Order: sequence, then structure tokens, then C-alpha cells
Amino acid sequence: MGRRSGALKIVGLTLAGALVLGSAAVGWVYWHLDHNIKSVDINSALGDDRPAPAMTTPSPADSVSASPLPTGSLNILVLGSDSRSGKANKELGGGDSSGARSDTAMVVHIDAGRTKATVVSIPRDTLVTRPSCPLASGGSTAVAYGTMFNSAYALGGPVCAVKTVESITNVRMDHYIEIDFSGFAKLVDALGGVDVTTTQDIDDDKSHLRLAAGAHHLDGTQALALARTRHGIGDGSDLGRIGLQQTLVKALLEQMAGIKLLTDPARLYRVADAATAGLTTDTGLDSLTELMRLGQSLKGLTAGRVRTVMMPVVTAPSDPNRVIAQEPAASDLWASLR
Repeated sequence: MGRRSGALKIVGLTLAGALVLGSAAVGWVYWHLDHNIKSVDINSALGDDRPAPAMTTPSPADSVSASPLPTGSLNILVLGSDSRSGKANKELGGGDSSGARSDTAMVVHIDAGRTKATVVSIPRDTLVTRPSCPLASGGSTAVAYGTMFNSAYALGGPVCAVKTVESITNVRMDHYIEIDFSGFAKLVDALGGVDVTTTQDIDDDKSHLRLAAGAHHLDGTQALALARTRHGIGDGSDLGRIGLQQTLVKALLEQMAGIKLLTDPARLYRVADAATAGLTTDTGLDSLTELMRLGQSLKGLTAGRVRTVMMPVVTAPSDPNRVIAQEPAASDLWASLR
């Protein structure tokens, strides 16, 4: 009996130790992912001189969350940064350029109920009036007329990018999400690649992408090259690239829906690590808890319920290589998202 009791005690201590180690591992994973996320306090920087936020209505608490999940409409500015900072970004950026620009800009509008969404791409070459923006170092930038949209991020970072978007759309950006070159490529690889179909041959010396028209399974580096391709298709402008980016967004949503992350903890960790490592958000989304709550509130949103459009534009009278918003179509589009 004594020997049996001793054996049971050893088993009990072993199980207790395993539970403690398991809890410690979970705690470390949470801490690691939480600390991956970088953030910018956009609300404090911009103050109250902004479009009014949409009203939000919580839903009844469910089994996943102890507090009610929000179901109101939401507008999120999503930027893809072409920053060359860090070795990985320099290698993927194809050069040693300093600074950063908003290589991709999308306003993601999630309808009330959060089962449908509209993704509006803003061409980076759009000429806009860039408002005065506060600078982190103090002071503010001057108002600029007829300047390229992506200069806002280059000059004043996320704060100026948000203020410029709100200025031209009169739509409040509830949140801000930015992902850099290496973060995007790692996310696609963690998801196991992505399936896309191209309607024409692509041969772009700038993005180093060469694809024949047809179906392809792309890894992270190839998917990033597709998102950056513009010189090998159409007229070589940013407008052709936007079509590829929107195709890629849909493909990524379908890929995420098609893999069972919750039943594959190792892949779930890789995806979460990749997604958070290259991420910069506003302070309302700068924790794993807040990102998880946002994800839980979007559980009814499928790829088939996501509409992708581009802000209506026309060639700028002052420069055939630039565009301006086409009115009243552009204003009508933004009004539909308020």
C-alpha cells in the first residue's frame, strides 16, 4: 500500500508539474504575442476635431466572451507599409530606400451586425489636400494642396494618414491597422500560402514577379510581390495593382476560412505570431485581448460577404500620371459608409 501510495504521489506531482509548466507556457505565449504588437495613440493625437464615431450596440454575452461583443458598424484604415527598416524588410523591399510610405491603403467598412463588409482601396497616387497634422516631435505640418495621398504617411506617420483619410472621406476611422513587408510575407507563409488566379501574364522587373495567366499557389514572398506588382500589368499605374491587391485580400480570407486553426495549435501559434509581429495598431487594438474580441465579433463575416471596390477616380488635369477623386461618385461612396 505504501509503495502504491508513493507511486500515486509521484504521478500526482508529475501531473501538477505538467499543469504548472503548461500554464507557464500559455502565459509566455500570450505575453509574447501581446508584446509583438506596436501601437500609436491616434485618438489623443487628433483630439475631437474629427468626424463623429458611429454608435455601437453590444450583443448579449456569448460563451466565448464574458462581456457582450460589439455588433455596431466599424471603419478601419488598413495600411501596408513599404518600410525598409530591419533586415527582413530591406530584403523584401528590393532596395535600401529610407523612410516609409503607405504602399497600400484600404478603408474596411464593417456593416452593423458584422456579417458584411466593404473594402475601399484608395490609390496611392491620388492628389488630395493633406490637412495640417500633429507631429510626434512637436508642432504640426502645413496644409498641402494637390499632393499625393501617400505623402501623409511618409510625412506624419499613422496619425497623419488617419487624419488625411478622414479629411477626404468625412468618415471616422474607428481603428488603424498597419502591416509591413516582412509581416505580410510571414503571415501568408504561416497560413500555408494562398491560391490566386491571374487573368493575364505578369512580368514585373520591379517586384521580381513572373507568372503566367492562370491558377497559382503563392508563398509569402510571391504574395507580397503580387501585392506590389504594377509595372508588369495594364498601363503600369497603381490602379492595376489595386485589382491584384483586392484579389489577394479575398484569397487570404478564403484561405483563413479553409484551414482549421483551432484544431491545430502549432499552426495557430505560427499564424498569430506572424500576424502580430509585423503589426502596428491604434491603442484600441494594441492587445491580444482586443484583437481577439474584434475577431470574435466578425465570426459571421465570410469571404463571400466582402465587397471590394476602388474609390472612383479620374486622371488629374495637372498630371497624366496622377488621379483625383471622381465626383460626385466618390462622395456618394463615402456617404454610404457613414
